[in-house]
Amino acid sequence: METTAEVATLRARVADWRRDGHRIGFVPTMGNLHAGHFSLVDIARGRCDRVVASVFVNPAQFGPQEDFSTYPRTLDADRDGLAAHRCDVLFAPQVEAMYPSGVENCVRVEVPGLGEILDGASRPGHFTGVATVVTRLFNLVQPDLAVFGQKDYQQLLVIRRLVADLQLPIEIVGAPIVREANGLAMSSRNQYLSRDERDRATVIHRTLQQMRTALAAGDPLVRIESMAMDALRAAGSQPDYAVLRDASDLSAPAASQRANLVALVAARFGRARLIDNLSMD
Repeated sequence: METTAEVATLRARVADWRRDGHRIGFVPTMGNLHAGHFSLVDIARGRCDRVVASVFVNPAQFGPQEDFSTYPRTLDADRDGLAAHRCDVLFAPQVEAMYPSGVENCVRVEVPGLGEILDGASRPGHFTGVATVVTRLFNLVQPDLAVFGQKDYQQLLVIRRLVADLQLPIEIVGAPIVREANGLAMSSRNQYLSRDERDRATVIHRTLQQMRTALAAGDPLVRIESMAMDALRAAGSQPDYAVLRDASDLSAPAASQRANLVALVAARFGRARLIDNLSMD
């Protein structure tokens, strides 16, 4: 596996593959890779001739009080793991390569509506940062296919909208959530949890399952959401939201809607803010 921080090197390699008629897959990450990330690489590997993964902790998607400076950076271990999963190129650029004009003065990409609700409301500007860096990475890698995890469900919809609206010739694949044995969705931020917080955080997945059960039993949507918030608080978390939304665009459903719904949760345990979701179908 080749590792490069240089845009010119990445573009040259992609150009070689294009001349040879290869189908190119792409997995963008912020590093500190775990089994969930590697499952994305495996999907890309199974559907493409060549695979590029990026490791870039994107400052544009972190708020002023968030964990950009302390976000775990484990490039050597990430490189070993990607090589073991048959990645062809690891692109690990510096901030200056991704934002030549600086982060504050860069051209930005916004996805109105989807980027401003739920996590977008809890983390203002977050999805503008995500859409901006993903568009830049797509421009550099020019993949045929890109894989994103469904744990970040709102992010997945933002990327799909971005690709559709800009008419980019990229197939976006949503990969299933990979969970720890206790049901906790795998996340780089899980390592912020103490042992007690990790045990209590299992309430997130249980609550999502209870929301699905309650929906199937015919409970009103408002009551289901209220029950979920109470369950999260009872476990000692600080929930940002626990909601039922239309799975296609995250709009608020009609009270009578029972199909094509997704439940989404965001809650804090100590210094870790965790998100998860579950299809209600």
